Amino acid sequence: MTSLGVVVGFPLFSSLAMREVPAGHGAIITGLLPLATAVFAAWFGRERPSPAFWLSAAVGSALVIAFALWQGAGGLQHADWLLFAAMVLGALGYAEGGKLSRELGGLETISWALAVALPLLVPVVAWLGLAHAGQIAAASPRAWLGMGYVSVFSMFIGFLFWYAGLAKGGVARVGQIQLLQPFLTLAGGALLLAEPLDAVTLAFAVAVIGVVALGRRTAVRSAPASPVPAPATEEPHPAPMGRSH
Repeated sequence: MTSLGVVVGFPLFSSLAMREVPAGHGAIITGLLPLATAVFAAWFGRERPSPAFWLSAAVGSALVIAFALWQGAGGLQHADWLLFAAMVLGALGYAEGGKLSRELGGLETISWALAVALPLLVPVVAWLGLAHAGQIAAASPRAWLGMGYVSVFSMFIGFLFWYAGLAKGGVARVGQIQLLQPFLTLAGGALLLAEPLDAVTLAFAVAVIGVVALGRRTAVRSAPASPVPAPATEEPHPAPMGRSH
């Protein structure tokens, strides 16, 4: 389930969507992904967030979606369904991986997720490599650098810390940190690419940070494990009448 979500589903559907819409449109994913992660954590991970947590998660998601729409995300279109599929599968992979990390650890969880996907992805990559050999040969060094970054950091090293945090602090609660991702991306663009930051963006960022801080203070408890029935014991058979021991 972890491999299906974070190795195959989220990267595949989000990449297909980015062929049709601008990258800023993908902010819708990060607007709904934390809330969806909390839902899967409650469904599969036996976490029970309080009503106050659900309220803060919904408010934070609404703020990020409002920011994405204000940035010009636009109305629903074909790519939005691809983004929705990516969001659902990504949330599933986060919740299942965070739960598994409590037993295996972050490094082991993402390593096994990649290993499980290997038999499926090798023939697909080989087929695509042969079908698009010309485009691959003509790819620029910058494209290969981006490919290497996504492969090493986004797909592997980042998950070491992410799954470790989910296992330690709880999937539902720690997953709300994702609400900050669009604004951290904008901050990186301002520092690295000299892209401007306006007052409205800063106001949205401050509001989301406040909601995340409040969400961190809400209760998230674990559901009690189902009791294991004790094995039945056989009652001693009474000694036959008329016999002495």
